[in-house]
Amino acid sequence: MQSPETAEEMLRIAADAAVAKGGEDLVALNVSEPLPLVDIFLLVTGNSERNIAAIADEIEDRLVESGHKRVRREGRAEARWVLLDFGDLIVHVFHQEERVYYGLERLWKDCPVIPLEVAETSADNA
Repeated sequence: MQSPETAEEMLRIAADAAVAKGGEDLVALNVSEPLPLVDIFLLVTGNSERNIAAIADEIEDRLVESGHKRVRREGRAEARWVLLDFGDLIVHVFHQEERVYYGLERLWKDCPVIPLEVAETSADNA
């Protein structure tokens, strides 16, 4: 298991990458208490399959470039719910309908929310 500081750094990189590709409604949950092998879930919403794939690819690229190893990736082909497992950080990139339907925030409501500070980007800056 990596240090909590490493998990938080991975979270920052992933959140910045998600926002850079138009990810919305980012929520980070500290799931280390109920899940001893994972520290953080990052939930992100994309507005289309193409957008979801772009968000997931950007997160994966930036984390790998930063020296983190991806353990598993699921859902990339359909791009309705992409799961990226980086060990202590698991990123869920959802289409809005899937995010509402599966309600991970509701399932993990007892877990503390981690405040996110992400760089603001806009279409004007792209």
